[in-house]
Amino acid sequence: MTGEHGMIKIALCDDEPGELSRMEDLIRQYFGARPDLTARLAAFSSGNELLKQAEDTGGFDLYVLDVIMPQLSGIDLGVKLRELGDDAPILYLTTSPDYAVDSYLAQAFYYLLKPPDPARLYEVLDRATALLQKRKAASVPVKTKGGLRLVSLDELLYAELVGRAARYYLAGGETVNGMTLQGSFGAAMEPLLGDPRFVLCGSSFAVNLHYVTAVGKGELTIRGGRRIPLSRSLSDGVRKRWAAYWLNGGNKPC
Repeated sequence: MTGEHGMIKIALCDDEPGELSRMEDLIRQYFGARPDLTARLAAFSSGNELLKQAEDTGGFDLYVLDVIMPQLSGIDLGVKLRELGDDAPILYLTTSPDYAVDSYLAQAFYYLLKPPDPARLYEVLDRATALLQKRKAASVPVKTKGGLRLVSLDELLYAELVGRAARYYLAGGETVNGMTLQGSFGAAMEPLLGDPRFVLCGSSFAVNLHYVTAVGKGELTIRGGRRIPLSRSLSDGVRKRWAAYWLNGGNKPC
């Protein structure tokens, strides 16, 4: 996830009002000292409340979660966010170091003990925002029913025209369904085609050459065995692009 128009959307969740307020102040102070970053902070006192918001709006770019909360713990909340396909960094805060191992269940970005040292917290926020900026630089925005979604070019196998919408297939098995296109599929794929890894295969497919394993006269094969139809008139050009990509060392995803 990434915020619209360069905005970093942050969700903070803690069931203790004092802790919630303290963390709000620290995070606002951090972004107040970073004129190069624009952020929107949403504070929640319940994990279920945050989860519903994420389900309704498509989630946030960064989560700062208390671990020990009633009803839905921070760990369980993180796992549910991952099940929704949310890959945003999660920073856990807790008074006990006993949950550090559990935090890996939600693929935690970092784990800090309460009360966090401001300098240490800001160091972690530096790392998180740098990651988000890197993802944004190598991603394309996709409008979905759940809101704006940034799709990582590193993870994108290919895009396909399905009906009047573009569907994006990711390396981890997830698919992202875009909204109905207002123009042509080719026009919608221009942000992808600006990256040397991607090639348009006819009027319905845009493919990441990094994941192509074979190019035949009537089709190409994507890692995992998926076959993409390819007209004979395009086969030679796509094969040359694929060979040139690897001869130049490839642009291996991070």
